[in-house]
Amino acid sequence: MKAVFMAKNKRSARRALEHLLELGWEVCAVVAPTSDPDAPAAQSVDRAAAEHGLRLVSDADLYAQLGSEDRGLDLDGVDLVLSFLFWSRIRAPLIELGRIGCLNFHPAPLPEMRGVGGYNVAILERFTEWGVSAHFVDADFDTGDLVRVNRFPIDPEAATAFTLDLESQERLLENFRAVVDTAEAGEDLPRKPQGEGRYVTREELETLRRVPEGATAEEVERRIRAFWYPPYPGATVELGGRAFTLVDERTLADVAAQYRSAGLLP
Repeated sequence: MKAVFMAKNKRSARRALEHLLELGWEVCAVVAPTSDPDAPAAQSVDRAAAEHGLRLVSDADLYAQLGSEDRGLDLDGVDLVLSFLFWSRIRAPLIELGRIGCLNFHPAPLPEMRGVGGYNVAILERFTEWGVSAHFVDADFDTGDLVRVNRFPIDPEAATAFTLDLESQERLLENFRAVVDTAEAGEDLPRKPQGEGRYVTREELETLRRVPEGATAEEVERRIRAFWYPPYPGATVELGGRAFTLVDERTLADVAAQYRSAGLLP
């Protein structure tokens, strides 16, 4: 089998790429950002590509190759284009490149949660179940036919955006392996239309991040957990034209535990 692999730098994404190689797939191109030099190798898709001698290209280069007869990449006979947490809209002709199709692995249940901010909304709205999805890519974001949705229970009174992401990444990798293994076995991938769904915009997310004036203690605590994902800005209050990220005792205890486990002790 032959694939194009597109991903952001996450541990689950690197393990997904390595699963393809363990199966003996030919990965003719990898699209991933340049990782921070201080980032762990376990999270670095670009370093994994270099270690395995794979072609690392930008998405702009990939589209240019598709539009050129003089290709530097061997894109003939691609079976699947695989997007694992890829951050940009995938468009034609890349969508049509794969014989089987173009698949996206999305860290939220579809069609309930399209777009961004799913973890935040799940905690704010007290979801008791979450999920991750594999779907065919079409011209819009997160709307193509479903292949597989893996759902699991969550505790909305304890989860943070960070802890929900940790669990979701493991589940997303499980989804990836199951779908890829089905294709490897020569079986047809299931397809189920999504129907109506919900799309969260970045503007809506930024509104949710801000703690409204007069919020109760419970509302503040829930927003702190819903947006707790260091080093990114958390729940914020605005004072004197500046935004300040809030923390509480529970999140500080989590940080202290991480410091201790890393050996950072006074």
